[in-house]
Amino acid sequence: MLVFNDTEEKAVEKAIAALADMIPLEAIQPPHSPVLTFPGLEIRLHQRRVLKNGTEVSLTRLEYGALCCLAASPGRVFTKAQIFEAVWSMERESCQSNVANVICNLRKKIEPDNRNPTYIKTVLGIGYKFASGE
Repeated sequence: MLVFNDTEEKAVEKAIAALADMIPLEAIQPPHSPVLTFPGLEIRLHQRRVLKNGTEVSLTRLEYGALCCLAASPGRVFTKAQIFEAVWSMERESCQSNVANVICNLRKKIEPDNRNPTYIKTVLGIGYKFASGE
């Protein structure tokens, strides 16, 4: 926990405001439906369950968080840093390998062929996006 005096706090707020003006931030909206349905894949948000072709898939907290982050906005490209901050709920430091490992494990569990992903697509040089599986 950081403690600032009034002068320091105002300086930090000013710096954050200046950065916020320079960096376009997009709020991640929670999905409206408690169930996200895609061909062969169903995510029951209110139950924290994932079904692949009707069979429940056991996911870790991080795998489930990454899947929900991506599936809630199909087609939207997320950087590894955005996924890291959303799922790990902490500032990014060396998030590249952490996110890549979770995505790799997630693909093994939900993809029909994890070497040719249907749902989680890699966007080279940027990150990942969720395709609707169609």
